[in-house]
Amino acid sequence: MDLVEEIYLITKKFHPDERFGLTAQIRKAANSVVANTAEGFGRSTSRDKANKYTIARGECTEVHAFVLIAIRLKFLPEQEASKAMSLSIETGKLLSGLIQKYSS
Repeated sequence: MDLVEEIYLITKKFHPDERFGLTAQIRKAANSVVANTAEGFGRSTSRDKANKYTIARGECTEVHAFVLIAIRLKFLPEQEASKAMSLSIETGKLLSGLIQKYSS
């Protein structure tokens, strides 16, 4: 949830022309991290849980890539992106732990 909140905060600073481009994509990916994690939690088998957590981790990696794109295109200064970058890395690690737990 912290990652989603941070993504919404930083994307408010993007140029309005990006509303249907990068802004929409990065917000959708961030929301998907939370949605897939919640869905994994609600699944009954370990295999189903691990699958949803793997999808969530992929979305988390996508968020990270979109933040890098925003920096590269100068939509966002690197300093302002640091919290989002840290949160995406931390969230990815947590998801990796869940994947490992439920893949065994």
